[in-house]
Amino acid sequence: MSSPTPHSPHPFPGLQTPRLLLRLLTLEDTDAVYRHFSDDDVTRFMDIDACTNVAQAREIIEFHLNDPGCRWGLFHKATGALIGTCGYHCWERDLPQPMAEIGFDLGKAHWGQGLMHETLQTAIPYGFEQMKLTKIYASVEPANHRSIRLLQRLDFRAEPGPRNGLRWFNLFRNQWTGPT
Repeated sequence: MSSPTPHSPHPFPGLQTPRLLLRLLTLEDTDAVYRHFSDDDVTRFMDIDACTNVAQAREIIEFHLNDPGCRWGLFHKATGALIGTCGYHCWERDLPQPMAEIGFDLGKAHWGQGLMHETLQTAIPYGFEQMKLTKIYASVEPANHRSIRLLQRLDFRAEPGPRNGLRWFNLFRNQWTGPT
């Protein structure tokens, strides 16, 4: 496990799955983040536009470094390449029942290989056990069928109807059955 980035206000460790290393993004990852987020297929269902310059990638990293949550880069063990990101933001840790939103993205070349399922099976227990979350939620564009199916496979429950044009999914600690 890697140590936290010196810019992060919270000590989030590196994590790993059978095929991936998850470590907090740092400014040293700017070029890789630019390559990843300059792909329209990656950002299609996100609340950001595709990066058109390296400065925008730097802004993405700085946003997550200053957020109370975290954003891990997903680095393929076999190649060392950044293939996606995953993390928690909007962490409301001072509530009687702490919660955070989970977000994730994956480069198109890696879709359909089970890598995000593998990642979330590591990130979700971290949220419940280490961050002491009671609820993890996700907001998804209704047309993002892949993410909706993934969340459903992981026991997230859809809220009725869209809110702010998005589908909202919740997973409560007492619902989580563990990795599947």
